[in-house]
Amino acid sequence: MNVEYSKKKPLSLQEHFVELRIRILRSFLSLIPFFVICWFFSDDLLNILRQPLKPFLKSTGGGLIFTAPLDQFMAHLQISFFASVFLSSPYWLAQLWCFISPGLYKKEKKLFIFFWFMGLVLFLLGTCFAYFVVFPIMFSLLMNFGSGVDQPFITIKNYLSFITRFIFILGLVFEMPLILVFLCRGGMLSSGFLKKYRRQAILILSILSAFITPPDILSLFLLLLPLIGLYELSIWLTGFFEVKRA
Repeated sequence: MNVEYSKKKPLSLQEHFVELRIRILRSFLSLIPFFVICWFFSDDLLNILRQPLKPFLKSTGGGLIFTAPLDQFMAHLQISFFASVFLSSPYWLAQLWCFISPGLYKKEKKLFIFFWFMGLVLFLLGTCFAYFVVFPIMFSLLMNFGSGVDQPFITIKNYLSFITRFIFILGLVFEMPLILVFLCRGGMLSSGFLKKYRRQAILILSILSAFITPPDILSLFLLLLPLIGLYELSIWLTGFFEVKRA
């Protein structure tokens, strides 16, 4: 039985590059209206990001400080850009899909959509876990550490850099089950392999957690426990797909 990639005439290499350039350009242009909208709401967006730390900024009335004239402007610029990338993601992901889907079989298209959807869900779970669970506990520990004589004067530049990087990293870390399932489906790993080297994997996850979190044991375990849970979920998912494939 012949299985065709697409009903359309195959494009030449040059035509593929032209199409890719057009779709990349469309994706970048889609950022502009979202950036303008986010710019008008940048104060609200900054307030949302400031909330986990706000209770501990009594000396500044709950606000962050800036030490250079451009710091506050750049903070609004930065948060507007990140928000516009996130809000426009359905469009530029659709552009990506339109570019690669003609070269996929029907079964591969379904698999790609599944991985794309699960990747988005896991990334959002990671960011929500960072914001609603990790940050409140972590800031409570760090801000209340010591004798209480010193007062926090945290700059908006340093805080935004820290919190956006942490959220992004944790979102990526939560993609672990998806990556492991993908490797197992490609024949590079198996559920038996993941079970056999569970202890070594937990050690690696512990080291990773120590690098990501501040140097306190509670923050480390706060991140390590869900990572172990995600690893166990990966074992179950890979086993499920292996049985289904058999």
